Amino acid sequence: MLLLGVYWRAVTTAPRTPLYDEHVALGGRMVEFAGHDLPVQYKGVIAESTAVRQGAGMFDVSHMARIRVMGEGTLDFLQWVTTNDLGKLSDGQGQYSILPNANGGAVDDIILYRLGEREFKVVLNAANHAKDLSHLREHDRWQVKIEDYTDSTAMIAVQGPAAVDRLADLCPEPALVREAPFFSTFDSEFAGVGCFAARSGYTGEDGYELQCAAGDASRLWRALLDAGVEACGLGARDTLRVEAGLPLYGHELTDEMSPLCAGLGWVVSKDKEFLGCSAFARVRQEGVTQKLQGLRLEGKRLPMPGMQVHVDGRQVGTVSSGVFSPLLGCGIAFAFLDPSVAHETPCALEFRGAMVAGTVVNKRFYKR
Repeated sequence: MLLLGVYWRAVTTAPRTPLYDEHVALGGRMVEFAGHDLPVQYKGVIAESTAVRQGAGMFDVSHMARIRVMGEGTLDFLQWVTTNDLGKLSDGQGQYSILPNANGGAVDDIILYRLGEREFKVVLNAANHAKDLSHLREHDRWQVKIEDYTDSTAMIAVQGPAAVDRLADLCPEPALVREAPFFSTFDSEFAGVGCFAARSGYTGEDGYELQCAAGDASRLWRALLDAGVEACGLGARDTLRVEAGLPLYGHELTDEMSPLCAGLGWVVSKDKEFLGCSAFARVRQEGVTQKLQGLRLEGKRLPMPGMQVHVDGRQVGTVSSGVFSPLLGCGIAFAFLDPSVAHETPCALEFRGAMVAGTVVNKRFYKR
């Protein structure tokens, strides 16, 4: 698959998650991603993507960094180093946000969960683990405690229209699993394993992300398999997130570019002060110089990052992510385009000297 050459490369010595042996036992094709040895697929990207869209699938996301921020000034500190307004949260609620830099770029995109005014859990991208911790400590004038508990835990994302029912069957509090609002959290047991459960995910489907002790991860994984949840790899995860219009750091978000170009103005508060807020205000006033859009191709060609997008014979932008969509039966992509290019505009991408036709569309290809 060409996809592997862009996002991942096969390795034998990368760090392993607590579920490595489970992946190997299931025949997972192991590759390096974000510095970890992870499965890119088991039965195949199409089969696994379909399992999540039609039933329930699960992903080992233990490589993602997990930290706890604690102390008297925790809320004030996190309000300063994130773009979204944490003042909107009550205990047990989560929020998607950006870690900004002073120039208005994105250090990372993250999820924060409020346990209390003096304690939050935060999930960071694996590739930015060390960078994010350094950034947070650099801007900590409140002297909070930042505890990195990544290595002592595992995280499994269970996603799909049947995910909640599968998890409810494994929990002594099934009503809690079924009734919890999106982006809310609670502590409970699943198959006898204690978990921090967050109703969230990266596929566009309903589901949960479960954090548990590293030593309990295999027991939970096997219980989910026995409950009919399909093991899925990174290939399906990438396909599903593009279909759902969700960005990937390093492709749709970078240190140098404003997240407003990626359409993330909804997570950038206009009502609070935060690191780099003046730079964000300036971009809002002047307008973005490029805008993230969706592309839907004619046929099954796989669009690749870096491909140029043409409209009426002129280059108008560049592909940032591309996949073959099993749901739509064609190639789809994200691309940063000239802001003047509207939806439903015919476009073309060059594949080895041949131009392949497509259409500029809303970047959210799928909505459940």
